[in-house]
Amino acid sequence: MKHLTQAYRALANRHGLGAALFVAIAVTLWVVVFITLPQLSMLDYSFRFNLPADQIGTDADHYTLDNFHSFFFNSDGSLNTLDLVILGRTLLAAAIVTLIDVLICYPIAYILAHGAKGVAARLMVIGLILPYWINEILRAFAFRVLFGATGVVNTVGMQMGLWDVPVDFIRADVALYFGLSYAYILLMIFPMYNAIEALDHTQVEAARDMGAPLWRVHWRVVLPIAKPGIVSGATMVFMLTAGALAAPQILGGPSNLWFTQVIYQWFNESSNWPRGSAYAVVLLLTCISFVLLMMRVFKVSVGEIGK
Repeated sequence: MKHLTQAYRALANRHGLGAALFVAIAVTLWVVVFITLPQLSMLDYSFRFNLPADQIGTDADHYTLDNFHSFFFNSDGSLNTLDLVILGRTLLAAAIVTLIDVLICYPIAYILAHGAKGVAARLMVIGLILPYWINEILRAFAFRVLFGATGVVNTVGMQMGLWDVPVDFIRADVALYFGLSYAYILLMIFPMYNAIEALDHTQVEAARDMGAPLWRVHWRVVLPIAKPGIVSGATMVFMLTAGALAAPQILGGPSNLWFTQVIYQWFNESSNWPRGSAYAVVLLLTCISFVLLMMRVFKVSVGEIGK
């Protein structure tokens, strides 16, 4: 709270009291109205029974743990392996997509920060941003066409003799991984770029002059500076991938159910909002716990991510 007060005082001193009040009100409304209150409402729903409208507010409407119990256990008391496996598979897929984005975006961010200059840098940024003018749903369908049985990938692969019959990339979830990796790539590149740009390039040159190979320069010089940006981007990509709905529905195979699709089914197909809210709370808490664990493993604090 002390640091927040100091930040607003600095903002008021630099831009005036009006600007500071506007920022304070806007941030408060955003955090309270659009984040905190909906989450609290969903949390409240998750502890309720699924009752008809005329029974809401009566003695039958009280708190219960049945919705969470149904996530972990079936009605006969056995473990609910179906939903647990779907959640685990969703988190694993989100982690894989995050790793793919880290591997793809790190060299791009480094080149953008310390390689490309002037027109080249601007063209790189435009090239990264321009495809996102297209709607996310249309991009997902484009990937489905690209990896379809008669799509470009299968056509080129068969013409080159790499395989004889079309490969079912949809059923194998290859299209899904590519689509999700592409969907959130900007959220990985720009935090990395912001962190790597702060690196004094003379440190890299000094390490190379002392005979350090390129991989060691990046491991010992660049990565410690880029780590907060990597963790920040990875956090956003992981959370958004685990919570994705449109891409898994369009690009996912028929036997691959995403956990958000299970939540969607409880809300819309079963009209069971309390059960859907409980599943959404489970997903949220699981993702937050995983992210905090990874931050602890890589020894990165929340303050470093926010730099």
